[in-house]
Amino acid sequence: MSSRATAFPDPFPAREFMRDGRRVRYRLHAPPGASPARPVLLFLHGSGECGTDNLAQTHVGLGPALLRGVVPFPLLTVMPQLPPGASWQDAHAEDALAAVQDACVHAAGDPARVALSGLSRGGYGVWQLALTQPRRFRALIPVCAGITATAGNPDLRVAALAGSPDPWRAAAQALREVPVWMVHGARDTVIPVEQSRRMAAALREAGATPRYRELPGLGHNAWDAAYGDAALWRWLRDILATGAR
Repeated sequence: MSSRATAFPDPFPAREFMRDGRRVRYRLHAPPGASPARPVLLFLHGSGECGTDNLAQTHVGLGPALLRGVVPFPLLTVMPQLPPGASWQDAHAEDALAAVQDACVHAAGDPARVALSGLSRGGYGVWQLALTQPRRFRALIPVCAGITATAGNPDLRVAALAGSPDPWRAAAQALREVPVWMVHGARDTVIPVEQSRRMAAALREAGATPRYRELPGLGHNAWDAAYGDAALWRWLRDILATGAR
């Protein structure tokens, strides 16, 4: 009797490509079976998953939820990784967008139906990328995110809003036509919940109708509840069904 272990395919296969003379690496997740022009979700991880292994970004938040089969429609997920000490700005933000383009070409993604999500540092990245590419994304899902730097995290900020006298209002005016689903723990001591409260209020004042879930009793880890919420995935499925906003 053979003791050889059965080999299973990697649920997050790795891809890499060259951009401006640099190697860009990321992970993919796609449902089994061929599906032409699948909608795409770009996922931006948090501080704890920064590194160079091109793997840690699959371990927290969205990755575990995908393995549990929470997404009820064929969704192509793109998961880049930040190097240590970096943020989703400048070249790293451009690399993430290039990874989406690469996935659309090589893994049957639909470039007209792209959504964006991120947690913590990646939540700041959601606002940053959306503001620099306001017509690129069909939906935004920032989790325990923020707009401005906080006392404990001076490097966490949305650079696109630097110098604005009211960054929440400026962001809301620029993104008022994009569907938004926000989640934040009410007891978050890392990124205060007031960050999301102010953004939700600014979006409503701008005429938008954001979905905002504030989770009583939860601290910074709002992502397990956020990505495990079937209502979130039904909402995203309906938005991405045709690409209509």
